Amino acid sequence: MTEFRPGGFRVLPLVIKNLLIINGLFYLAQIIFGKTGSFSMENLFALHDVRSVYFRPHQIVSYMFLHSPRDFTHILFNMFALWMFGSALENYLGPKRFLFFYMICGIGAAMLHLGVLYYENTAMLDIFRTYPVEDQEQLLYNPSFKLNTPTLGASGSVFGCLAAFGYLFPNSLIYLYFFIPIKAKWFVLFYGAIEFFLGVSNSAGDNVAHWAHLGGALVGFLLVLYWNKTKRRRFY
Repeated sequence: MTEFRPGGFRVLPLVIKNLLIINGLFYLAQIIFGKTGSFSMENLFALHDVRSVYFRPHQIVSYMFLHSPRDFTHILFNMFALWMFGSALENYLGPKRFLFFYMICGIGAAMLHLGVLYYENTAMLDIFRTYPVEDQEQLLYNPSFKLNTPTLGASGSVFGCLAAFGYLFPNSLIYLYFFIPIKAKWFVLFYGAIEFFLGVSNSAGDNVAHWAHLGGALVGFLLVLYWNKTKRRRFY
């Protein structure tokens, strides 16, 4: 098995370090200013269905820097995975290309998620439009209205990093629960299959954006496939 040991390897490269800091600052801001009067960070910066009154175009980017302030494990696991897989990618791709890669994966994840939301919420909206106007107006700004459910987190970009890592360094070992070794290529395929199954199942009460994860993974895979299609000798 060939291991990944690029020249000038840094355990905490520049872009990864700054992404961790930015995500941490946003998380603190959510805790402090999350909901102050009529202002809500999630309404303003999290991703919403394009037909929601809370949707804004900038959310396609800003959503990936927010995490649930009610669940610390959300940001903890995302940032750990970003450091674990993203550090190797940044050392391999370089900071500029990695930053581009990270942002495009997040945007791609958002676009696929918005497409799925558009499809899933259409039937509900058809019923909504049959309600009296007064009832519609009350629901439009209600956070519990399904159309206003926010999507947030760096998972789309992180899954892009995971897919790219599995493609570029397929035989590198990942240790599940820190003890069970598994090659990166099998880990990525297995994890991707689970996400696809859960996305198709669309179980009630499942609030995880599985299609955003898959969208980020697909974009990440296609990017490194394109960048390396003539450089297979550089694979590890």
